[in-house]
Amino acid sequence: MRSDIRVATNQAPPLVGHNVVTGDLALVEAVTRHASAEVVDDLATLGAEAGTAEAREHGLLANEFHPRLKPYDRHGHRIDEVEFHPSWHWLMSRAVGHGLAAAPWELQEAGSPYAHVRRAAGFMAWSHTEPGHGCPISMTYAAVPALRADDALAKEWTPLLASTAYDPGVRLASAKRGALAGMGMTEKQGGSDVRTNVTLARPTSVDGEYTLHGHKWFTSAPMNDVFLVLAQAPGGLTCFVVPRVLPDGARNQLDVVRLKDKLGNRSNASSELELDGTVAQRLGDEGRGVRTIIEMVAATRLDCVLGSTSLMRRAVNEATWHAAHRSAFGARLADKPLMQNVLADLAVETEAATAIAMRLAAAVDAVDDPHEAALRRIALPLAKFWVCKRTPFLVAEALECLGGNGYVEESGLPLLYREAPLNSVWEGSGNVNALDVLRALGREPEVLDAWITEVGRARGGDHRLDQAIEQTLALLGTLMGEPGAMEVNARRLASRMAMCLQGALLVRFAPPEVADVFCASRFGTSYDGVFGTLEGGDLRAIVGRATPTV
Repeated sequence: MRSDIRVATNQAPPLVGHNVVTGDLALVEAVTRHASAEVVDDLATLGAEAGTAEAREHGLLANEFHPRLKPYDRHGHRIDEVEFHPSWHWLMSRAVGHGLAAAPWELQEAGSPYAHVRRAAGFMAWSHTEPGHGCPISMTYAAVPALRADDALAKEWTPLLASTAYDPGVRLASAKRGALAGMGMTEKQGGSDVRTNVTLARPTSVDGEYTLHGHKWFTSAPMNDVFLVLAQAPGGLTCFVVPRVLPDGARNQLDVVRLKDKLGNRSNASSELELDGTVAQRLGDEGRGVRTIIEMVAATRLDCVLGSTSLMRRAVNEATWHAAHRSAFGARLADKPLMQNVLADLAVETEAATAIAMRLAAAVDAVDDPHEAALRRIALPLAKFWVCKRTPFLVAEALECLGGNGYVEESGLPLLYREAPLNSVWEGSGNVNALDVLRALGREPEVLDAWITEVGRARGGDHRLDQAIEQTLALLGTLMGEPGAMEVNARRLASRMAMCLQGALLVRFAPPEVADVFCASRFGTSYDGVFGTLEGGDLRAIVGRATPTV
């Protein structure tokens, strides 16, 4: 009997109709561990919406139709506005509405014990829809702790940034239902070396007010309502608050030169700005700009870890779903031993990333705990370095699991692949974060104590982890005795410290089959550096745990 060539067979159905929160067992367990089952229930609506066909379609459309700079209106007036596809606004309105912007800070102030764990899990889950719009959401979240350097500015902006109402458009912020924040740190000549910034800040006759004169090479989210910007004041590098619209309703002098043409993150507008008489309010003392804005950088680094973990999880979802529904050479792909090995390895890597990401979010909730503060100081650059570095390799391997199907845009995997290197570049590249680990170890002895305490809680749980911890401490001791070798080995040290922390969390909290495979592969002598080289372990159970259900 002749088959109908127009009917597609042996193709995986679209991955829609699943709950991105409740279907992620590692995430559910982490939220329950660090918060409560009630928080999981509270996020179930977000998770269901993130897994809809509608959300998937909006994510693809927001990346197909890129933002467009509109520098002038029809009459020739300079307006510097950015136009977005309606799908961008659909995604943004729901992200803000679900409380993923700055809402946790006010909830924490009101006594909510798990505000940041809830937000972190929600941010990870909602980022499955489309990663680019997470940038303005992250900037808005991160601005609040920096704004607290000035009570008046914090009181002015925090309620708007913490609003769950998405109200786009260039208008007076006090007349809006909610506001969004951006950040401008880097310049052409310096990049991450912000102390070489040349933008000047000139005091006006008004107390705390300055005008800015210079440029910003990479300003995130130019359509937002307020920006934190670094510039050289008479007393040195200083942080400033720059509103898009001035109190009298006039537009601030903030010229968008162009939007960046980026590898990925194309739905989001990243820009170059020119500042010439731009009105700004000083945030913190002159000469203390880096110390002031570092709170914002820390929060965005956490979101880099969360965002990369989300990319991992979405990629693993697509790979395991495909393997569960596709057959080749006489059997389902998911039943093939080598494919099981690859998928299990990807799943374990993702679970380790989830564990450390949610542990960091819990540390943000524990605002008054010295151990948590010290752990956050060392674990944040460790996680930012390691998780973001692992993401491109993982996404590439997940894409390969789909074969040619994974290489076409409709699968969503090319979008993830282009996005995968981003978080390792933004908010300090891999080198910057590895060196930040060294800086913390050298200046703040309590951070090493915090790391030792944290990994020590898993002592005796797995002999390979115990040995890895001892070897890492020995490496650290050797490097501290040889200052000349310290910097060149920064990545090696950061990698080992990050993996030990991940391993300790998995040994303590993950199912035994997950912890065993992680420790055997990451700390064993047979690890070959590529995914799919696991030896032993209940691989079928690990893959089943990571496969979405609809």
